[in-house]
Amino acid sequence: MIDLPNAPGIDALEAQERQLVLHRFTHDDAWRLGTVLVELARERRAPVTIDIRRGAQQLFHCALPGTSADNDAWIDRKRRVVERYGESSLLVGSRFRAKGTTFEASSRLDPDQYAAHGGSFPIHVDGAGVIGTVTVSGLPQAEDHAMVVEALTRLITT
Repeated sequence: MIDLPNAPGIDALEAQERQLVLHRFTHDDAWRLGTVLVELARERRAPVTIDIRRGAQQLFHCALPGTSADNDAWIDRKRRVVERYGESSLLVGSRFRAKGTTFEASSRLDPDQYAAHGGSFPIHVDGAGVIGTVTVSGLPQAEDHAMVVEALTRLITT
């Protein structure tokens, strides 16, 4: 098995997705989630770009100092993985690593369009399924993922 340092295991990633289900997701919720992510990033001086979408509509986008257009490209590639698989980009990549391979080598998808690197998470609404994505790019992939999980947890518990 190929290991990714500091990343939760598959069981923990699956548990996060079961727990981080919203009752609704409005434009205002997207704003609150984006604001929480910006606050977390500023507290940590993290150079990240943040993107939140419901379906094809971008509801929130912020690029903090230290980021570039490359972060937007990473967001698009990670987001496409979530849209295709309905699971976080880190979980999808972890499933391939658990089989002793990589997403790039075995998914048969164009790596210029898809990246199973941590940082994109499905927005799952109870009774509606996956309706969107929240994505962070700029840190090591396990940290991008952890920031999204922390923000979603705050949104659900407040």
